[in-house]
Amino acid sequence: MPIIANDINRKSWMEVRPDSDFPIQNIPFGVFLTKENVVTVGTRIGDFAIDLGALQQLNYFEGIELTDDMFMQDTLNDFISDGQKTWRLVRNRIAEIFDVKNPKLQDNAKDKEIIIFKMDDVEMQLPVLIGDYTDFYSSKEHATNVGKMFRDPENALLPNWLHIPVGYHGRSSTIVPSGIPVHRPMGQTLPNGEMTPVFGPSRLVDFELETAFITTDVNIMGENILVTEAEEYIFGMVLLNDWSARDIQKWEYVPLGPFLAKNFASSISPWIVTMDALEPFRTKGPKQEPTPLPYLQQKGKHSFDIHLEVAIQPEKSEPTVISRSNFKYMYWTMSQQLAHHTSNGCRVNSGDMMGSGTISGPTPDSYGSMLELTWGGKNPLKLNDGTERKFINDNDTVIIKGYSQNENVRIGFGEVSSKLLPTFVRT
Repeated sequence: MPIIANDINRKSWMEVRPDSDFPIQNIPFGVFLTKENVVTVGTRIGDFAIDLGALQQLNYFEGIELTDDMFMQDTLNDFISDGQKTWRLVRNRIAEIFDVKNPKLQDNAKDKEIIIFKMDDVEMQLPVLIGDYTDFYSSKEHATNVGKMFRDPENALLPNWLHIPVGYHGRSSTIVPSGIPVHRPMGQTLPNGEMTPVFGPSRLVDFELETAFITTDVNIMGENILVTEAEEYIFGMVLLNDWSARDIQKWEYVPLGPFLAKNFASSISPWIVTMDALEPFRTKGPKQEPTPLPYLQQKGKHSFDIHLEVAIQPEKSEPTVISRSNFKYMYWTMSQQLAHHTSNGCRVNSGDMMGSGTISGPTPDSYGSMLELTWGGKNPLKLNDGTERKFINDNDTVIIKGYSQNENVRIGFGEVSSKLLPTFVRT
């Protein structure tokens, strides 16, 4: 089925700024709350949110087989479960509805009043009910940097890293959308030079620059999927700030890996950008040496050229961009991650989320965490307001942005913006 929504010559009758992340060629999917406290599935063009539930009720999806309440829900899970054919049909239809050459909705003031909202008048929600969350560790540069800091610099990568997409199962209950503040976590840490741990607020709270992909129903328990088929089961991507408490992590991660240092909060951008929208930005990833085992081998362009940046904004101050990176640096691809995830028969469901792992580039200004940018706090960053940061301070806001762009179109994610609040204390 052709992806006619990607037509670079298509123009919308809705106003779209030239530098917008959301031209008519994007058509992401999300969930928002209106001023009337109605929760609905929607999409976005420019600075306008579009109520897909209202579009469906007014019969604009005529001819597409959808359940009656497909878009009148508070999550995208059912829509994602319908599979790639439905996603493309709906996205293509939305592109047609909002095409400047189509007068059907454009000239219907009554319907537009019901369907279209200004972004300032809606509140974005978590787009899917995330049943399971897996976080990978797939940036070679990041894994090497961490290995140099915490282990033998000559053997920074563990023996398994170049053979499997390393990951761990995270916690979905504390994944929140952009704009929701998070609290500095409490936990056990081992002070330098001490033998006994203490309990208290983490002193080394960090961000992690990541993306994540959202799956449809992939398999049944016991069944694996082929790496060549994996992309068919990926609905789209979001930006992810996978908050970390480095001092808690250092004390707890041996022998079983990340736990409380990683599950206190993960923040995602609210609009899921479909893989179809990102199709024009395919690129090859890094060469994989040694050659992966046969079940992970793939040819062609399976990575994506997505520009990423991170800024820190102190309270009542301007943001400072501290890192610029790119998704294409990732060593393991999303399809390899998903194929490996199911290789043992693990079931993957609609709405499951898979984090990329911290995305670090080859240069110091492209590192994806404060741990790397300040090299464990040894080299503080200077912000525009003159203050310095080794890690994230209370009341700092971390802002992650991402977009893909070529000579024809810009497809973006918006941002995931999260403020770090002081530790929550019960009184």
